[in-house]
Parts: sequence; structure tokens; C-alpha cells
Amino acid sequence: MSPYFEFAVNNRYANRTLYEAIAGMDQATFTARRPGFFPSLSRTLNHIRKVDAFYLGALKGSGIGRAVYAWPDIENVTALSEEQSSLDMDLIDFCDGDIDLDRCMAVERPGVRTQERIGALLPHLFQHQIHHRGQAHVQVGEAGIAPPQLDDFFLEWERAPIAQDCVREFLS
Repeated sequence: MSPYFEFAVNNRYANRTLYEAIAGMDQATFTARRPGFFPSLSRTLNHIRKVDAFYLGALKGSGIGRAVYAWPDIENVTALSEEQSSLDMDLIDFCDGDIDLDRCMAVERPGVRTQERIGALLPHLFQHQIHHRGQAHVQVGEAGIAPPQLDDFFLEWERAPIAQDCVREFLS
């Protein structure tokens, strides 16, 4: 099993927890201006989705490349949650098994294709997700919803019930 498998399952847990906290949020609230690099919760979560798709494509060697950035934003919480969940499962599938972390994959950059090691792409992707989920976390609170606990996954002590579900589903 890849050392990144548990990170992929944790990623699913964190996204699922965040989306459960905002389930039922209306479009006006979801797209309302909020503090952050991306000025709404919708834009922040769509950015995560697009970057996940970009890097998953590069990791699998089948990517759509930078065309993901032209995808329209999904402004419905349920629809975006379903799309993110699918990407999260793709990442779990990729990380489930032996991965050659030294293998280089093509990554499309503006005007050039670069080569990056899988062992560099995966931690970069996880760091990106954590970084922007943190921004979304603030935006959720700013929308008047109690931001959910997102970091009670890896340790047995005080592991969140939803994290226990993910552990049973993927790590048992």
C-alpha cells in the first residue's frame, strides 16, 4: 500500500465532513462574497475540484491538462459535493497499491510541459487541498455555520465518528 493511501482517505473524510456541514446551503449563500483568496465558498471549493482534476490527470497520465481551468463553476452544493466525492475516490484508487514514487509524469504548465515525480506531486496535491480547505473552513464560519472539525482522522484518540466510518470502509 502506498504511504499516501491514508492521506487520500483522510482527504475524503475532510471533504465529506466539510460538505456535510454545508449541505442544504442555498445558492445565494454559497456564492456570496466571503473573505479569502477566492472570494466565495463556491469559488474556493470549485478551485479545489479543478486542481484535484488537474493533478489526478497528470498522476494517471490521462489528464485534461490546463483545460480544467475553463470548466464552469458548479454553484450547487449537492452537485459540487458529488463531483468532489468522485475525485476523492479516484485519488484513493490511485493511492491504493504500490506506486513508483520516483516515476516522472508530464504536467502541463502555461506554455510548457514539465516532468514531476509522483513522490512530489502527491504531497503537493494534499498540501494544496489542506490549504484551500482551511480557507473554506473560515468561509463556512463567516456564513454563520459552525465550521466542522477536520483534523480528527489519523489518531485513535478522539477520532471523529465520520472518520471512523472512513477508516472502516477503506483501511480495515
